[in-house]
Amino acid sequence: MQIWVGLGNPGAQYAMHRHNVGFMAADLIADTHRFGPWQKKFRGLVSEGRIAQQRILLLKPQTFMNVSGDSVQQALHFYKLDEDALTVFHDELDLAPMKVKVKVGGGVAGHNGLRSINAALGPDFRRVRIGIGHPGHKDRVTNYVLGNYAKSEMEPLADLLAAIASEAGWLAEGNDARFMSEVALRLQGSD
Repeated sequence: MQIWVGLGNPGAQYAMHRHNVGFMAADLIADTHRFGPWQKKFRGLVSEGRIAQQRILLLKPQTFMNVSGDSVQQALHFYKLDEDALTVFHDELDLAPMKVKVKVGGGVAGHNGLRSINAALGPDFRRVRIGIGHPGHKDRVTNYVLGNYAKSEMEPLADLLAAIASEAGWLAEGNDARFMSEVALRLQGSD
């Protein structure tokens, strides 16, 4: 079993924030792969299903970003899993908008959701970094991250999330490089 966590903040007012792209990815993965209905568990919302013969539990912590680690830790402990079963989908300032990179471990680069998970579990989990780009100056970061995607970004965002969901089988099988290349190929075809 694997646990895939989409990071975001709960509530309709946050739904289209760049910081919620992890929730958006989790929602589309669940829809694309016909996961079960979302249910309350582990201080979050969970949906179960299979991708590429792998059992996946999608988790959207409802604790707000800064304390996501509590929800994630509860789920891992319940299923007696280690960090190597964990994949976290999150926004990434240091990556160009609509780009995706996967890595295991690393720092938090100011991301409070990652900081919370690192504090609860340590840094050795897989991260699907979804690029949102940087606003150019550190004084503008908070408003940018906690701001809605612009109308001009909606179609590329939809294409990106669809590519992530469609190619999720590569992640389930542990082929991170193939996942990134297939997502990139799909996005090239949507230009």
